[in-house]
Amino acid sequence: MTLFANLSDNAKGALFMMCSMAAFTFNDLFIKAIGTDVPLSQLLLLRGILATTLIYLLARYLKALAWPKRAKDRWLIVLRSAAEVAAAYFFLTALLHMPFANVTAILQTLPLTVTLAAALVFKEAVGWRRMLAIVIGFCGMMLIVRPGTDGFTIHSIYVLIAVLCVTVRDLAARRLSKDVPSLTVTLVGSIFVTGFGGIGALATGEWSDMTSVQIAMLVASALFVIGGYVFSVMVMRVGEVGFTSPFRYTAMLWALLLGYVFFGEWPETLTFVGAGLIVATGIFTLYREARVKRRQASMARI
Repeated sequence: MTLFANLSDNAKGALFMMCSMAAFTFNDLFIKAIGTDVPLSQLLLLRGILATTLIYLLARYLKALAWPKRAKDRWLIVLRSAAEVAAAYFFLTALLHMPFANVTAILQTLPLTVTLAAALVFKEAVGWRRMLAIVIGFCGMMLIVRPGTDGFTIHSIYVLIAVLCVTVRDLAARRLSKDVPSLTVTLVGSIFVTGFGGIGALATGEWSDMTSVQIAMLVASALFVIGGYVFSVMVMRVGEVGFTSPFRYTAMLWALLLGYVFFGEWPETLTFVGAGLIVATGIFTLYREARVKRRQASMARI
């Protein structure tokens, strides 16, 4: 505890970011492990019930439950939650049919897609350096997906749709007012995903009996999801975004390790090259964005 207390805010933020990425990746691991035997809608419903209950209790404990008064914020929360539902469906469906590291690597294009979408939708300034980084990063993504080859399937498209949905989710979150509690937003998103799982289970009528091991993994999945959300909120409370954000790419290391140990998956050389390009350009984009924001803040104080 003394060692942790002596850490700088940036070091704490980096540690929290790494814990968040590890938690989300372990959640994906458990879902992939049991998703071949249990319908996805059932998993989303049961995990959602557990996760929603825990998020609600945590939000109550932290007094972080407050429905926004502004209509704009309410609609943004609904938009973000709908995007969360679509992202969960497409990402998890792809995860169940594609190598673990491949899906995770493509998801790491998010800083690039969010930056590009912010420039196109909100007219945020993006210099030529960041734009070049985005183009190179997308080339890296194409090396992983490789359209036109035998490895390109409908699930490759699913993970790309998931990236688009998460981009919409994150852009909506960016536009929320600062006084809207993060846990309230997270809770609404969890309720939406849980409801989607319930509707899917009723519509398809698919339901499987689960073994004690599968139930344990489902509970672990819910706990890791909560851990991922909690740590991601903690990241925002300490440290500089420009310093902590690059540590999100530790998810790739976890995905490589877990994919190899549990599923015997090891990416091809081109996948490694593509992932390297995505990580490098993503870190550069985050660095440039942080630098631009610091420059703007300095000019505002003059």
